[in-house]
Amino acid sequence: MTKAYAILPCNGLDKCAGSVSKEVAIQLAEQSGSEIICPVFFRIADEKYKSLTEEKDLLVVDGCPSRCASKLAAEKKLKANKKIMITEEAKQQAVKLTGKLRLNQELEAFAAKIVKDLCALEEKTGGFGQLHLNFPEMLHYQLYQKDKFTFQVPDNFGFYFNENDVWAYVNGTTARIGVTDFVQKSLSDILFFTPSEIGRRIEQFEDVGELESGKAVFEIISPVGGTITAVNERLMDTPELLNESPYEEGWIAEIELSDFENDRELLHDFSDYFPILKRKVDEFHV
Repeated sequence: MTKAYAILPCNGLDKCAGSVSKEVAIQLAEQSGSEIICPVFFRIADEKYKSLTEEKDLLVVDGCPSRCASKLAAEKKLKANKKIMITEEAKQQAVKLTGKLRLNQELEAFAAKIVKDLCALEEKTGGFGQLHLNFPEMLHYQLYQKDKFTFQVPDNFGFYFNENDVWAYVNGTTARIGVTDFVQKSLSDILFFTPSEIGRRIEQFEDVGELESGKAVFEIISPVGGTITAVNERLMDTPELLNESPYEEGWIAEIELSDFENDRELLHDFSDYFPILKRKVDEFHV
């Protein structure tokens, strides 16, 4: 790993996940020349790190779902180029986080593997969160009217849909995913978007985040498997894009595909999905 980053780690040093976050930050700094931001000092005197955050991309290492480091970055109006969460990584790698603050040999190896995987992802994608997916400049929609509601579905080649009403646009070995117009109308005004972590490896039909409205919480089930290389961070501040433009501005994530040939067997193209949409609209109250 040759590129240096500004690393903002978790400040929860009273928890094992926080200790792992600190170890990941230290190892990355030692191997890449990246610099660590002290979250405590950053909160009260961010001017000290102004030049660092302007010159280097930001890597946020959250310890747990409270996302204290991510929230601090958002508070300081900084965009994270890459985020990881220690508890999620532990779940993915079947590693048990202990109740102790001092890391044992297994947890030190766990931290080292996180660093190794981050470096490998950067080398493969040319930088964190950069997929370079060739998305269509213009989408063509087919419409279905039910009472006062009109539902849109793109019929462009390359779009696929699962039974959970999540779409994937596939181009080569990469994909962009999002929720359908049916989902956003069913949820009504979407208030919160909780993304998955960039760099996370997922299987087909595994969750890649959550949407929350005043009516319900919707788990986003990915139509494809692979490695998440980007998330639409605009949705963190402007979740209404999911209602306004679910297929374009409101996309969810981008994924480097692992085995789309097999994934495709369990997906629908437009011609298969459109009748399913019509049936759902007719059967369920929106």
